[in-house]
Amino acid sequence: MKEAAFVKQNLQTWEAFEKVIQDTSKADPDQLADLFIRVTNDLAFSRTQYPESQVTIYLNSLASKIHHAIYRNKKEKTSRFITFWTQELPMIHFEARKQFFYAFVFFVIPALIGALSAHYDQTFARLILGDGYINTTLENIERGEPMGVYSSMDRTTMFLVILINNVKVMLKTFAFGLLLSVGAVMILFYNGVMVGVFQYFFYLKGLFWISFLTIWTHGTLEISAIILAGGAGLTVGNSILFPGTYSRFQSFKIGVKKGLKIIIGLIPVITLAALLEGFVTRITDWHWSFKAVIIAASAAFVLYYYIIYPIRFRKNVTE
Repeated sequence: MKEAAFVKQNLQTWEAFEKVIQDTSKADPDQLADLFIRVTNDLAFSRTQYPESQVTIYLNSLASKIHHAIYRNKKEKTSRFITFWTQELPMIHFEARKQFFYAFVFFVIPALIGALSAHYDQTFARLILGDGYINTTLENIERGEPMGVYSSMDRTTMFLVILINNVKVMLKTFAFGLLLSVGAVMILFYNGVMVGVFQYFFYLKGLFWISFLTIWTHGTLEISAIILAGGAGLTVGNSILFPGTYSRFQSFKIGVKKGLKIIIGLIPVITLAALLEGFVTRITDWHWSFKAVIIAASAAFVLYYYIIYPIRFRKNVTE
């Protein structure tokens, strides 16, 4: 079917849809659902036959409006707060799964590069971590307190300082995604190199397992939050680079909303990480098994809430 004939055949119906969604308070939910199905059918046909057409962009916008109207009028049995964490965020996580994976890759590869660089160049650790930190840590190792840096200030102050710093890093990683995703990749790259150098420095001193159990007690959540914030930044950047059937500005607005919601969802994660670093990591005389349990529980939470649960939730919604 030619595009002009397709438009002529359905134009009156689409205009009727426009009138209905102008005042959704009077619309029947079943009617809205029927409208959504019919519009998405037209959209699917238009995407196949006229992928670059303005008609496809229009139908995509119309379907979005109806979808929004359905959820706005939907009678929820639970509060908006609960559905945000159990439904809305998991759906966004599913949609951003590729960005999360890319962010993970852009962090892990630089971490390996950092460790390899530290292996072949003994001065590289000082270049990345700074002379002050290296000298302090060497002094702590000589005193038999290699992780003494984590008890250098009182618990509450340390918690607040770490929380503020982590929030800054997370927001910067997200915001730099506006630079067509390149900025987010740069932040991930730098932090990946720093973590790789940091961990390898202790390996060279024969303190790998002690440092691993200490650092990753809080680092599992902290580093995961930074990587996921990078995924949020890539979501924004990619919305500009790859708008699809949306206009570039419309795609950008959708990307920013999704990215901001991911960041909001990471606030409890980064707060818990700061609590662990301020109050738990400093306890160096704990048996290794306690910290191993915290690391395993943190990793299991991240894996489940950001990967497994979104996939299951999406599957249930589809079915």
